[in-house]
Amino acid sequence: MPKVEPAAVEERLREMAARLPPLLRLGSSSWHFSGWAGLVWNGDYEGSVLSRHGLAAYAQHPLLRTVSLDRNFYRALTASQFAAYASQVPEDFRFVVKAPSAVADALVRAEDGRGQRPNPAFLNPQLAVQDFVEPALQGLGTKLGALVFQLSPLPGTMLAHMPEVLARLDAMLAALPSLRPTAPDAVVAVEVRNTEFLTPDFVRVLKAHGATYCLGLHPKLPPIEDQLPLLRALWPGPLVCRWNLNRLHGAYGYEEAKGLYEPFDRLVDPDPHTRGLLARVIAGSTAAGHAAYVTINNKAEGSAPLSVQALGEAVLAGRT
Repeated sequence: MPKVEPAAVEERLREMAARLPPLLRLGSSSWHFSGWAGLVWNGDYEGSVLSRHGLAAYAQHPLLRTVSLDRNFYRALTASQFAAYASQVPEDFRFVVKAPSAVADALVRAEDGRGQRPNPAFLNPQLAVQDFVEPALQGLGTKLGALVFQLSPLPGTMLAHMPEVLARLDAMLAALPSLRPTAPDAVVAVEVRNTEFLTPDFVRVLKAHGATYCLGLHPKLPPIEDQLPLLRALWPGPLVCRWNLNRLHGAYGYEEAKGLYEPFDRLVDPDPHTRGLLARVIAGSTAAGHAAYVTINNKAEGSAPLSVQALGEAVLAGRT
């Protein structure tokens, strides 16, 4: 008997999953949430138990075909750790993996998140390959979906010299090995937290290396409709989206949202506007034959599994 039992899935959700585009993979940011009892888990489990043993049960839900391995941002995983995750999911499951902060954050930060000093390894090509791309490829193999360099907010001194930042990004992306021989469905995506990135020069850097823009739905960035021109400029190509935080809570509202939304078992602040536009983007991408990887945080609306259900319904509603 597995250490974590999956919840029974309603027939309507199975039918919904069967009707969604096969190229669409929906999921959450991590899976260790006790409040998902009845939604994903059959029973009450401690978060520590779910962290270690919950992935296999999560991956049995027909709507949850991807997950964001956010823990890799805080400490780089080894190839064997990635392989252990891959062994727990079906062949058709795909992982979204965040790059370690050691290479994706311009600052070395204290435990409270405050920047302490410049990070000399920021966008270092050798470290990006050695500590991120190669272990993920080796461990996840064909189950790798998207490698996401989520660049933490830049300090003002760097924002004043964006051409230099883009040159560093260009050099790093140029050094990355091709993913396709090992992971045919995989894509490299760059997510940002500063509007200064959202320029034609940024698009040119991404295009030059076959990378894409990760649509980051976060209050530090413009709303989804104002980010879509970047996706159009990069068209055609896959969609990578991370719906992180409801705009109601502002740029620094993670803790506020966490306090309001726990235990993450209901939609507290539904966002039909964002959901509707995202559903249209998904429909356009998948209809054109491109993969779509969309992960949703509990702090987007209150409960990632229920947000996934609502987004799936919106995608199907747009096709009728």
